[in-house]
Amino acid sequence: MMKLLLTVSKAIDALNERIGRAVIWLVLVTVVVSAGNALARYMFNSGSNAWLELQWYLFAAIFLLCAGYTLLHDEHIRIDVVFSKLSPRTRHRINVFGAIFFLLPFSVAFLWLSWPVFVNAWVTGEISPNAGGLIRWPARLLVPVGFFLLLLQGISELIKNIAMLRGDIPDVTPEHEPTAASILQEQEPQ
Repeated sequence: MMKLLLTVSKAIDALNERIGRAVIWLVLVTVVVSAGNALARYMFNSGSNAWLELQWYLFAAIFLLCAGYTLLHDEHIRIDVVFSKLSPRTRHRINVFGAIFFLLPFSVAFLWLSWPVFVNAWVTGEISPNAGGLIRWPARLLVPVGFFLLLLQGISELIKNIAMLRGDIPDVTPEHEPTAASILQEQEPQ
């Protein structure tokens, strides 16, 4: 059974890796749109709410669609000062507990609550109230899609942490990975 679950985990990891690498390019698009919008406003005294809203939509896409990618690469926020001092087994136990009682329920709740908001925007053809604003359903769709990808990655991380605790796969957690706090301590003058 664990072999099948690890295969599922590997597929989820591959999906979030591909999506994350593709969405990273939206950062460049966002910068170009932002710079173009700023230049149009300040140099030509011309602007558009649509371009401003497009910036917001792109930022939302980057943030939401890369949440699973961020979790895959263990770059999410946590208290590394404490976490890095714990043994790998304790870290895996905390990750399992956090996934079961926080990450997965939170992701399911957001997915459940955001889907009707998207459907309503789609059905009604919701448009921004700003003059020249964009349609809203693409931005509304980003929320359930982002939380779905985060939910999938949470399941993948749960599988991997349980497998490492059981000894089914080698523990890949570095024993003493550097944290921001430890790097800063090393740089302080003695």
